[in-house]
Amino acid sequence: MQFDTCICEQAALSGALAVFSYLIGAIPTGFLVARARGIDIRTVGSGNIGATNVFRCVGRSWGILTFILDFLKGYLPATVFPLIVRHYSGQFPNVTLALVYGCLAVAGHNWPVYLRFKGGKGMATGAGALLGFAPVIMLAGIAAWLVFFLATRYVSVASMLAAVVIVVAAWGLEHERMLVPLTLTIMGAVIIWRHKSNIRRLLSGTEHRFQFTQNSRFQAPSSK
Repeated sequence: MQFDTCICEQAALSGALAVFSYLIGAIPTGFLVARARGIDIRTVGSGNIGATNVFRCVGRSWGILTFILDFLKGYLPATVFPLIVRHYSGQFPNVTLALVYGCLAVAGHNWPVYLRFKGGKGMATGAGALLGFAPVIMLAGIAAWLVFFLATRYVSVASMLAAVVIVVAAWGLEHERMLVPLTLTIMGAVIIWRHKSNIRRLLSGTEHRFQFTQNSRFQAPSSK
C-alpha cells in the first residue's frame, strides 16, 4: 500500500512538472519585453513574438534579452525539473523526462495559452531544451546557425538549416538513445513548418536580411 502511494505521488509530481513546463514555455517573453517598451510586438514587423522580431522592432538589447529568456524557458524545465523528480524519487532521471519537459516548454512557446495559442517559432526555447539533454548536438546546431547566418544574413534560413543539421547530428550521434533523434526530427519539422511565412517571403524576395552596419539592423529588400 505504501509502495502504491509512493508511485502515485511520483506520478502526480511528474504530471505537475509537465504542466509547469508548458506554462513556463508559454510565458510570452517577447510580447512582455516589447509591451514594457510601449510596443505591441504582434502589430509590427513580422508580427512574431520571438527574439528576432523584438531585435528588429524594439532594439538590439531587448532582442538579446528576449532570446536569453526564451532560451531559459527551455533549459530550466529540461534540466531542473528532472532533478526535482530525482530528489523525490531517489532514482536517476533518464533522458525521457528531459525530452518531455523540454518539448512541452517548446510547445508552450509556440502555442501559448496566454496569447490564444499564437506564439513564436521555438528556436531559442528549443536550443535551451536541447542543452538540457543533448549539449553536443546543441553546440553543433549553434555552430551551423552561425555559419549559415554569416553566409546568408537571413536569420530564418540559418534557423531552418540549423534545425536540419541538428536532426542529422542526432541520428549520427545518438545510437543508444533513439528517442532523442526521433524527438528532434519531429521538433525540426515543427520549426521549419513554423517558418512557412519566412519561406514565402524568401521566395518572393521580401524576407528581412540582417545588415552589418554601425547600427546593426534588419532590412527588407526595397520594392521596385
